[in-house]
Amino acid sequence: MKFNKILLVGYNGNELDDAYWKRIDALTKEKAFIPADDSKLNDQLKHADAVLVKLGGKVSKEMIDSAPNLKYIGMLGTGFGGIDVGYASSKKITICNIADYATEGVAEFTFGVILNYLRELERGKNQAKDGDYSEATFTGTEIKGKNFGVIGLGNIGKRTAALAQVFGAKVSYWSKNKKEGFEYQEIENLLKTSDIITLNLALTQDTKGFLNKERLQLIKKGALLVNPSPMELVDVDALMVRLKQGNISFILDHSDEMTEEQLAKLKSFENCVVYPPIAYTTKEATQLKKGIFVGNLENFLKGKPTNKVN
Repeated sequence: MKFNKILLVGYNGNELDDAYWKRIDALTKEKAFIPADDSKLNDQLKHADAVLVKLGGKVSKEMIDSAPNLKYIGMLGTGFGGIDVGYASSKKITICNIADYATEGVAEFTFGVILNYLRELERGKNQAKDGDYSEATFTGTEIKGKNFGVIGLGNIGKRTAALAQVFGAKVSYWSKNKKEGFEYQEIENLLKTSDIITLNLALTQDTKGFLNKERLQLIKKGALLVNPSPMELVDVDALMVRLKQGNISFILDHSDEMTEEQLAKLKSFENCVVYPPIAYTTKEATQLKKGIFVGNLENFLKGKPTNKVN
């Protein structure tokens, strides 16, 4: 069994190695690339029975209606908030993403940016590079003994919580469903009491804007909030209001999914640190992601879809 046409929206061909493209070629009679904003997108969708998008890509109700033969949507990433899951499900279209490929990379990145922020590692490196080896102006903060709150206890959240315990932090979590291994707190209490908070939720219609105006205002004064997840989880305007108060700090890495205007405003705050989307970009995670992505296509055609989200 093969697809008649796989349409890759927003791809340029450099996303996968040749070996993976050859595996995809073996699964379809036709493969086509098209920019997401191309005026011919709807025409290309007419004969597509598989649509592949990248992280942050959109598959709207209108796109689905333009593809009467569509039966599979594949996401080259984890977050699928840009896909109209409900409407796709009503049309019996399978949606598959890539889960668990970057758990270690994202968790390690989280502690890398936390340590850099709390211990001013970058400032120290630059100062020494300039020939100043004095420690007089450095007053770092330790993770040990701090209240460490994890929002979302999926694989990345669980790994983050485990590493926080290794550092000696007092770990608690909030998740939609209670899980074993760590202390559970209601979200309001977690925000009020945590010295360090990590946001580890997948973007869905239910989690969009999860950290809203009310919840952002609950965050403890002096707390550090780290978000290695999609920024759609956060009400950015409300975040800027809280940052302006000058009593919390915020670190993010999904900058590629934000507008230039949003980024310009956030970067103006000294208590906000913006990184490129590098949390998941380890060599190990990248290779695993590619394999899972193509494997999802192969398994769907075998009648045994993997990483199905609907």
